[in-house]
Amino acid sequence: MSFSFEKMVAGRYLRSRRKEGFISVIAAFSFLGIMLGVATLIIVMSVMNGFRDELIGKILGLNGHINVYGYNGAMYPYEELVGQLKAVPGVVSATPTVEGQALMKTSGGASGVVVRGLRPDDFYNKPIFSEKTDKNGKGDAKGIVQQASATGYFGDENASIGISMATRLGLDIGSKFSLIAPTCKSTPFGCMPRTRTFTVGSIFDVGMFEYNNSFVFLPMPYAQAFFEMGEGVSSIEVMTADTREINAVQKKIEEQLQGRYGTSNWQANNASLASALDVERNVMFLILTLIIIVAAFNIISSLIMLVKDKGRDIAILRTMGATRGMIVRIFLYTGSLIGVTGTLAGALLGTLFCANIEAIRHAIEKMLGTKLFPGEVYFLSKLPAKMDGQEVSVVVGMALLISFAATIYPAWKAAKLDPVEALRRE
Repeated sequence: MSFSFEKMVAGRYLRSRRKEGFISVIAAFSFLGIMLGVATLIIVMSVMNGFRDELIGKILGLNGHINVYGYNGAMYPYEELVGQLKAVPGVVSATPTVEGQALMKTSGGASGVVVRGLRPDDFYNKPIFSEKTDKNGKGDAKGIVQQASATGYFGDENASIGISMATRLGLDIGSKFSLIAPTCKSTPFGCMPRTRTFTVGSIFDVGMFEYNNSFVFLPMPYAQAFFEMGEGVSSIEVMTADTREINAVQKKIEEQLQGRYGTSNWQANNASLASALDVERNVMFLILTLIIIVAAFNIISSLIMLVKDKGRDIAILRTMGATRGMIVRIFLYTGSLIGVTGTLAGALLGTLFCANIEAIRHAIEKMLGTKLFPGEVYFLSKLPAKMDGQEVSVVVGMALLISFAATIYPAWKAAKLDPVEALRRE
């Protein structure tokens, strides 16, 4: 007897007959369970990867990978320091910024805001703005960049605010608003709040509510004057060529600075967010893995029932010369066939779903007549999905391992069957 014979017997055991029809139904549900478990795990992990990259991309779109700051307030002079930072290997750009908090007052109400000062060229060079800022709050911003000096959409006293803030406070292009500084100035009549009026020059939409709702960007000289920083800046944002090499680049920057200034990176600044995303991702992986484990229990139950039903056949094979190893292999093949085909089908289904997730989303929305992921709630223009080849391999390998492990006990049980007792019971 050869392996082909054992595979042939295993295949016959999986085919439905009237007597073993119920066993075949259980095997079919085991196949569907494995397939849906693998597909769901791949889809959910891919969507979470896409969401994580989208979220981090928006954070890094407005904030530098590494921040260099002064220990004693404003950094001045900073031009030479910017040049030194740009010369560090791995650094793409170094942008001086002024940042502080203020109270924004309009005819539509008042709100606390984060004010950030940038040079107009640095503002327009940020990809997240150049792609998603418009003088009318929508569309491409290339026209603004070309006409900036003539129209002053970001420059002079023209500021840029987020679309959520504009909607909430009833602001539009050309609207006036006042900023009240957190510190006051002394006068003969006491401490008076410092205020300054600006004009809305542009409205941005970076796809993240926190930034759209609470950030105000001012041209650098006006931000310096508003926060009384003279010619100094709060910090210098450093962008690196590869976010995975941030720690190495930060170490080089610290060696260059020799303790004169402090540094921090986006991972440390957003540690709670990154940690929450990782925990959520790991928990979802464990929860969805239970689907595969449940399907594996179906494989165990179907094989145990098959062993019980095929006791006479096993006894006859043993009397014809089949070894215990051959009986083990027959039932290993039977269970593994369910697991392997279910896993491969699930991997294919998950891959196809991720590749066409936007088309599927639109089809479901059209069928249900509602939006599944409204932009005003989730702030995503599309449902992100990013497949990781290594992650998919782990899912497939884990499903195969679980499926194979589920066949061991029933196969061992079949090999331990006493042929004399089996024939006597018949």
